[in-house]
Amino acid sequence: MKLKALNGFKDTLPGETPLWRRLEDLARDVFARFTFSEIRLPILEKTDLFARSIGAATDIVEKEMYTFPEKQITMRPEATASLLRAYIEHGLYVQKPVQRLFTIGPMFRHERPQQGRLRQFHQMDAEILGSANPRVDAELMAMGAMLLSELGLTVSLELNSLGCPVCRPGFREGLLVFLASRQEALCDDCRRRMHTNPLRVLDCKNPACRGIVEDAPSIQDHLCPDCRTHFVAVQDGLDQLGIVYSLNRFMVRGLDYYCRTTFEFITADLGSQSAVCAGGRYDGLVEELGGPKTPGIGFAMGMERLVLLLQKQQQPAAGAEVDLFIAGLGEAASRLCFSLMHRLRQAGARVMMDPDGRSLKSQMKQADKAFARFVLILGDAELERNTGMLRDMTTQEQQEVSLGDTRMLLDAIAA
Repeated sequence: MKLKALNGFKDTLPGETPLWRRLEDLARDVFARFTFSEIRLPILEKTDLFARSIGAATDIVEKEMYTFPEKQITMRPEATASLLRAYIEHGLYVQKPVQRLFTIGPMFRHERPQQGRLRQFHQMDAEILGSANPRVDAELMAMGAMLLSELGLTVSLELNSLGCPVCRPGFREGLLVFLASRQEALCDDCRRRMHTNPLRVLDCKNPACRGIVEDAPSIQDHLCPDCRTHFVAVQDGLDQLGIVYSLNRFMVRGLDYYCRTTFEFITADLGSQSAVCAGGRYDGLVEELGGPKTPGIGFAMGMERLVLLLQKQQQPAAGAEVDLFIAGLGEAASRLCFSLMHRLRQAGARVMMDPDGRSLKSQMKQADKAFARFVLILGDAELERNTGMLRDMTTQEQQEVSLGDTRMLLDAIAA
């Protein structure tokens, strides 16, 4: 039987990794401009961490986590809970009153694989801990908008407020009354959710359910004075920064810990998997996990979806993978190429050669496939003169260069 990757798990092949590196490098650059620091987190955590943070009644905890029951450990399905566990465990709140942290890595959920949604997927997760100021909410969304813009992606920002423990119960009660009067028309999932997590009914993708909830009560009509003031200030902050957004009263989060500000960056180019970034505020979660009272807000960006968008909207810059390909013809030339390649690598150049000494035609094909900027050709005649023929693969111009001075060769390929 032919061995294949598990369903929902994908290899990232060498031709794809430059695009992933570009995405990660730009994200780190943008996050640094906003003074975020990187934190690296373990993949395995105690199962109770996610039951307490995400919510025991959520689909993620009930059906989607990769858990080892005998050990009571779970492969992380999202990053926020792990990041907050580290924040509490290491007392990061003592070091600085406001922490700006980000992490990049794989997450795991056992759900039906789709375009841009795999069972092992990758996220860039950014969190601001220690400030309840609505300007922080606007700043975080501005950072997400800046990264997506500099990637050249076309997205729209949608915004909502989920209220707080003061105002949400009244909305929940009104929503339950509304749903109970229409439950026969709801899908099976929504009939179950209306008793465990009724807000999730508003986010159902079933067309029939979406039509029903069009007339559902809006959380924006139930916000308490503090939440309303906060929500207005968030919008004012976005306006000050020139961030375009629209209000979506049906937007909810699949995780129990969210409150007040919630947002998504949406694309029209990925079908039903339209959200490329989602996040919101979770002011009580640190305390719920055993830490001090700490407000927080964060977002997660799905990297597979971003890569798909980059592939759809623009061709990834091929760029030069190799500065110099050394083509040695014959054993004596290959021996010299081998040591020369090592010296050039020590000097910082990206250099490769064919260790098997195939024909010149074959080696030139290898150089093309490697996107080599230059090829240095060494044959018997060149060895006698201690020179090589350097070919510019863009212009096809050639020049003879000395092999005795590595710096001259480096200058030639850098010009």
